[in-house]
Amino acid sequence: MNKKLILSVFILLTLSFTFQVQSKSKPVIKNTYIQKSLAERVDSVLALMTLDEKVGQLNQYSSSWATGPVSLDTTKLQDLKDGKVGSMLNVRGVDKTTTIQKMAMESRLKIPLIFGLDVIHGYKTTFPIPLAEACSWDLAAMEQSAHFAAIEAAASGIHWTFAPMVDIARDPRWGRVMEGAGEDTYLGCTIAKARVKGFQGNGLGNTDAVMA
Repeated sequence: MNKKLILSVFILLTLSFTFQVQSKSKPVIKNTYIQKSLAERVDSVLALMTLDEKVGQLNQYSSSWATGPVSLDTTKLQDLKDGKVGSMLNVRGVDKTTTIQKMAMESRLKIPLIFGLDVIHGYKTTFPIPLAEACSWDLAAMEQSAHFAAIEAAASGIHWTFAPMVDIARDPRWGRVMEGAGEDTYLGCTIAKARVKGFQGNGLGNTDAVMA
């Protein structure tokens, strides 16, 4: 055989052996935080929290930018920075959700806020009210409208919607009749299933999903 070829093969074998030995001798660094279960990760954060911070995570404010009930607490912004707020309602628009989320991330443990909003029949794009949609008996269309609303809401920083409304409404004097699917329990169940699937998509945490 050619001497140069033999020398080249010898060098390659030597380098391969050296690399294997070095690879085996290196310690394997594991990210123990990622390997922990969700419950273990939650417990590890809870163990670091003060009583005020734990109570604060149960605190929910409504934005003064929206109609409806408004929190009158003038220390709202400071509470956000102190980690004493867990969620907020009626914050619309990615500029506002981003601004408030940055305040929450100034807190000691940097626990992000959950933003909730009534996305009942569309966010930017408006669809027929739920009762009108129910009259169509078109489950695929209702799932699609909920999914489209979820895409728009999630893009603006919303994580959570208070829909679908699954009460069986048989008294027209009740002001929320239009948010439901009518009088029939079976139809109401099937429509609720379609809408939940539309809102939550293939899984929470995806950019096209919100909690139903």
